[in-house]
This record gives sequence, C-alpha cells and structure tokens, in this order.
Amino acid sequence: MDILQVENVSKAYASHLALDDVSLSVPTGQVYGLLGPNGAGKTTLIRIINHITAPDSGQVLFDGHRITQADVANIGYLPEERGLYKKMKVGEQAIFFARLKGLSKTDATRQLREWFDKFDITSWWDKKVEELSKGMAQKIQFIVTVLHRPRLLIFDEPFSGFDPINANLLKEEILKLRDEGSTIIFSTHNMASVEEICDNITLINKSRNILSGNVEELRRRFFADRYDLTFTGDSRMLMERLQNMAGEFSILDPDGQGRPRISLHINETGPEARRALLAAANDTVDLYGFSESIASMNDIFIRAVSEDANR
Repeated sequence: MDILQVENVSKAYASHLALDDVSLSVPTGQVYGLLGPNGAGKTTLIRIINHITAPDSGQVLFDGHRITQADVANIGYLPEERGLYKKMKVGEQAIFFARLKGLSKTDATRQLREWFDKFDITSWWDKKVEELSKGMAQKIQFIVTVLHRPRLLIFDEPFSGFDPINANLLKEEILKLRDEGSTIIFSTHNMASVEEICDNITLINKSRNILSGNVEELRRRFFADRYDLTFTGDSRMLMERLQNMAGEFSILDPDGQGRPRISLHINETGPEARRALLAAANDTVDLYGFSESIASMNDIFIRAVSEDANR
C-alpha cells in the first residue's frame, strides 16, 4: 500500500514553473529517494506535501485521502535550511519542539535524554544553540523531527555538515526507523547514500518526473547486457577481437595499477552470445573475471538527466 500519492501536481511562481504535472507513489515502510539537480523542484514538492504551500493543480493523497492540515501531525520534516533559536539552551529548545508535537514534558524529557545519550551529545543539554557546530545542530534537529514517531518522515539533505562517522550513525538510525515501520522520503544529491539506503526513487529534472522505480531494478535496467572483463594482456587487441560482438567499450584502470578491466555492451543477448564472447576473449588475453556490470546511481542520474536534456 502507498502511504503517499502525488497526482499530476503543478506549481508556478510568477513566470517560473516549479513543478510540471508531477506524479509519484511512495510505498509504506520504505525509504524513497527524491533526487534531482538544484532547482529541479524537489523542495517545492516537499513544501506541498507538508501543506506549507498549495499546488496550482493536481492533488496529494495521504493514506488514500486528500491530504489535510491535520495529516501534517503524522509527518516529520527535516528541512535543508536549519531553524533553531540560537539564544535558547539546547535541551530547553528540544523540549519546546517536542511539546509542539504533542508530547508531555515528562515523556519529552525522558525520550530526549535517551536520544542525546545515543548521539553522544548529553553534555550539550545546557549549552546555547549558538555554540553548536553545524553537524551538532543537525543532530538536534534530526532528534526533534523523529521524536514523536510520525508515520512519514521527510529528510532534505540530512547528511549535510556531517563527517563520515556521524553520517553513518544517521544512516543507521534512518534504516532502523524504516525497519520499525516509518516511511521515509529522502531528498539528496549524494548518489552513494541513495544506493545504501533507498528502496525506490524518483528523479525530477526541470520540474518534471523523468524517472521512477526500484533502485536495484533501475541499476540493472540501465546497464542491461553490459559486462566487465578482468584480464592481463593487450586491451587494444582484445577490443579489436570483440568489436563484432560488443560495443561501448570502457577501459577501467588504464594506468596499469593492477589487472585492467574492460566494461562493454554485448550486441546479442542470451547465453550463447556470452559464451562466444568469453571464448574469443580467452583466446586473446588471460581472462580472470567476467561479471555483469551494475550501474551506479550516479551513472543513472547523469545518463537520465543527459537524455532528458537531449529530448
């Protein structure tokens, strides 16, 4: 079942079309990547989902009904731009936000203390927000976003300002929230993190949805019938031998730091074509490995945006 459905949503600001007939469906209990270049329309869509602004046309459904202001209580939103009050103490402010989400002061204090211990920031409870680093402030906002356990969480560039260790800590917590039943929309430019935590994605470019689907299926589909060969020998001779069977050759490790690899697209599909290519390669070089090439999300992002630009 889909917890969120965006149906033919358009939004314009003066002469700028921010969203152009965008549709997508977010399955319950998954991490859904919302991807796209700067200015593509991602933040506008997030603001519409959060009832901060309204679409010019189309609609957003939450749990099967048109989303209302009351539904926002079931949504936790961590925006890219931060919104903490600099002169307040950290613990005092965290309790303030938790109370706004409906928690009692007692429950808020108890749960916040647990989260502060988990994130190793208990010593900052009585310090002012203005003393926090960007990464530390990000931890506080993450905690107050998830504290009331909303059914839908929206994170806009949540790893911004984090070193690798803290980014990994946050990634583990996001996956734990998913496993405990939360649905997560994850907006980012970091394609490596998409591969690590996202189940499905939508790619928005120039205000339009140009690609949606399951991450693993997209990675296989974009490089269908593409394989990597690892070998020792003359790569130029190998490509000449295989040119009638394959194309789109890419040489990896061209400087000879270890065994070279060639990535190629087989012209004919099926096991016979693979066996013929392997036999020809093995007669030409010393072959050490042959494996299916899986596209990275970065490859998919670049290729999809480039193809869209050429339409």
